[in-house]
Amino acid sequence: MTNELHNFEIEAPRSLKTALLRGWRRRCPSCGSGPLLRDYLTVRDCCPVCSEELYHHRADDGPAWATIMISGHLLAPLMLLVFELFRPEGWMMAIGFSIMFLLLALYLLPRLKGAFVAVQWAKRMHGFGDDIDSAFNE
Repeated sequence: MTNELHNFEIEAPRSLKTALLRGWRRRCPSCGSGPLLRDYLTVRDCCPVCSEELYHHRADDGPAWATIMISGHLLAPLMLLVFELFRPEGWMMAIGFSIMFLLLALYLLPRLKGAFVAVQWAKRMHGFGDDIDSAFNE
């Protein structure tokens, strides 16, 4: 087992901050040039620029959860403020804030998905890089 460990090279750390910024911009976390997403939310299998494999991601429900949390925390105090200052009709509040939530969610969701994929890439999670456990499984 120690021979396997000596033969195993640990790769250089990846910058989490750079990866997050690239993911937020919906770009490949590795090169920053290639598009991360195909269509609205579909992560590409690999980057068309640097050929980094991206199919390993496990974003699942994380981006949707974060979108709801962020949108709710931004809009809830705003709803209270608008109601206290202007006292609009209930139907006006419902329609207005539903539209605001929809627009905010549509903006945030692909960016947060890119950020989730970027974190996984930077931390070498879910197959985004060789981990030390693979040396012991051979």
